[in-house]
Amino acid sequence: MSSVLASVDMRTRLAGHNRLELLLFRLDGTQEFGINVFKVQEVVQCPPLTSVPNSHPVVRGITNLRGRTITVMDLGAAIGHPPSEGIEGKFVVVTEYNRKVQGFLVGSVDRIVNMNWEEILPPPHGIGKDNYLTAVTRVDGDLIEIIDVEKVLAEVGGAEQDVSAELLEQAGDRHSELHPLALVADDSSVARNQIKRTLDQLDVECVTVKDGRRALERLQQWAEQEPATLDRVFMVISDIEMPEMDGYTFTTRVREDSRLADLHILLHTSLSGVFNNAMVEKVGADDFIAKFQPDLLANHVLKRLRDWSQERG
Repeated sequence: MSSVLASVDMRTRLAGHNRLELLLFRLDGTQEFGINVFKVQEVVQCPPLTSVPNSHPVVRGITNLRGRTITVMDLGAAIGHPPSEGIEGKFVVVTEYNRKVQGFLVGSVDRIVNMNWEEILPPPHGIGKDNYLTAVTRVDGDLIEIIDVEKVLAEVGGAEQDVSAELLEQAGDRHSELHPLALVADDSSVARNQIKRTLDQLDVECVTVKDGRRALERLQQWAEQEPATLDRVFMVISDIEMPEMDGYTFTTRVREDSRLADLHILLHTSLSGVFNNAMVEKVGADDFIAKFQPDLLANHVLKRLRDWSQERG
């Protein structure tokens, strides 16, 4: 256990090489789950928790860690498992998503494994839309389930969905005769729906795909078979963490294809940290913004629309 705690730090050397490290853990059963180490700040034995009146049922309480008040959620209960019977002997995985720090109560923490994103696969077909999986993989022959944490957080804490009236007014002023099209790549169904809702409010058409590989294949298909469609693509909005091909590798591959090299790529990510600035420059993305603020995304989309429109006279 001590080796796991000592190993939880930022692994920026993996970024841009289609690799990641997963922290493996269990809830109250034998099934193993995984979370990207980039999201993990620390792992601690569960401290005493103070209950919060009228909080969401999966919130077990709050605690103070190194001067910060952290909300601790029962991750098992959040994904439909029976609530944990107690906190004694359990652990809290402290994470940062979408610029917020929170803790997830888990039964045990196993180890960290280094993997290629190509080994991380979409959930199998037929499991339904109500599942909480964003991906699956295998480690030493055992199935590892990767939870859609963004879906959990959206259900527990809610998320702002509407673009402000001021930005909607700006959207109404733009010219629509160019029929702009955005390509959106994100493995989280919640994130895809949030982005699509924002673009719909701006009256911008979008095509959504589940990962970087599908996004690259779609762009290459348009370049080969539908150049008129590709000409309408004014920007690509891509997550960073995705099965099969991450956003950094996707961006690198786009820049290597002369037909696609000039596309505007916005990395839209729940990853935090200043290292993103260096990686954006390294792989050739145009910018990155953190999830999920409708106005922040809408403002970037509108600015890009103005630039794209001017480029076409």
